[in-house]
Amino acid sequence: MTGYASLAEQLTAKGIDVELVKAKLKAQHIELPSWGFANTGTRFKTYAWPGAARNIYEKLADAAFVHKLTGVCPSVAIHIPWDKVDDWRALAEYAHAQGVRIGAVNTNTFQADRYKWGSITNADPAIRQVAFEHHLECIAIAQQVGSTTLSLWYGDGTNYAGQESFVARRHRMIEFLQRVYAALPESMRMLIEYKFYEPAFYHTDLADWGQAYAVCLKLGPRAQVLVDLGHHAHGVNIEHIVATLLDEGRLGGFHFNNRKYGDDDLIVGTINPFELFLIFNELVAAGEAAKDVAYMIDQCHVIEPKIEAMVQSVINIQVAYAKALIVDRAALGTRQAEHDVLGAHRVLMDAFETDVRPLLAQVRQEMGLHPDPIAALRQSGYEQKIAAERGVSQVGGGFPEAD
Repeated sequence: MTGYASLAEQLTAKGIDVELVKAKLKAQHIELPSWGFANTGTRFKTYAWPGAARNIYEKLADAAFVHKLTGVCPSVAIHIPWDKVDDWRALAEYAHAQGVRIGAVNTNTFQADRYKWGSITNADPAIRQVAFEHHLECIAIAQQVGSTTLSLWYGDGTNYAGQESFVARRHRMIEFLQRVYAALPESMRMLIEYKFYEPAFYHTDLADWGQAYAVCLKLGPRAQVLVDLGHHAHGVNIEHIVATLLDEGRLGGFHFNNRKYGDDDLIVGTINPFELFLIFNELVAAGEAAKDVAYMIDQCHVIEPKIEAMVQSVINIQVAYAKALIVDRAALGTRQAEHDVLGAHRVLMDAFETDVRPLLAQVRQEMGLHPDPIAALRQSGYEQKIAAERGVSQVGGGFPEAD
């Protein structure tokens, strides 16, 4: 009896519809970040990687190859101005020809010198106007490439007590975002990301999920919160945040990554796979309430092979989702109703400790894919091919200075 047949038999005995689980795994959609294929690094050093993408066209080609291997990554997020081109419709057509499409459009108001004292919270109305025009540009780009998502993160904040007024900055931020929201076409939504520190170290204007949520309430239903797994203090219960935002109808999406200390941008699921499983457990439990959540990877690979790192990231997300899908929810509900604390915990642990790799291998084969994407990548010669064609470039492609 094969590993898959044995696992399917065990799951069926628990009342789990294996065919439905497979259908959901096949329908999974994970958005890749264009910047994850370029030379990126830390504040100390960016290491040049052989074959790293040098422009958005090469980023799209690499992302399309990851989609070819995994079958679940049909869209690619872009970052402006990192990925600016002269002809956006031509870029969208190129993406389509590669087998993917352009997803979320990310703004950038955290690199140019003019934003030293803030962008959307800057006391200078002229600076805020420049930032606003950048947002309008990104909305126009999104419309040209067929994107329905504007992704917003701001480095605005202060480094010292007394440096500026919290309230005055907050009022400027809300007024700014209200203008952006008003400029959105009906087909688009805005995802507001938060971060409790860095580059500001005393306070950040959008420091946590509660502040992002409060701002969304002032904007409208198409303003939602984006949860980055690396943007929390140690010990924060992210799955609780996810459950709350789902219940409020304001969870817009994720930026998947992992961290050990801070916003490390490590491969998702490598440091704390149990946390990732618990997050997906809440998403699965939410049912239809989670149907419009955007699942996006946000990682900058410093010492890892770019393509392999992205494939591994996708696999880790697939594993977490598969384990959440096989939780015995009837048994869990019974244990919870009976206040069987450890019994309920064991139900979750039973799913988490289940080896779902045979299930995912079967799903991939049914999709016409190699059962092991990493093996398929290494057999393809793709990384060697692009290394030979592109060489070792010093072009960042991920974090060039904003204009």
